[in-house]
Amino acid sequence: MVLVKTERGKDEMRLDKYLKVSRLIKRRTVANEACDAGRILLNDKVAKASSQVKPGDIIEIQFGNRSTKVQVLGVEETYKKEEARELYKEL
Repeated sequence: MVLVKTERGKDEMRLDKYLKVSRLIKRRTVANEACDAGRILLNDKVAKASSQVKPGDIIEIQFGNRSTKVQVLGVEETYKKEEARELYKEL
């Protein structure tokens, strides 16, 4: 039996971390709380903070009576503040 080790998560990231890196939500703890409250949808399903995000996914964030819908274009561990908008496209 041969075991093949793969790099998991190379093109995936936790939802709460993605929201912070992309600057959609300023702090990871706030992103966590929003997920716990059911205000974040990932591909039209209520998402947990630990859900994996990959390019092509649709994220909807509900803030009170308004919502923001974006498509994930890229997943990066770190990104400059000025360039963070390149990680997603608003729908």
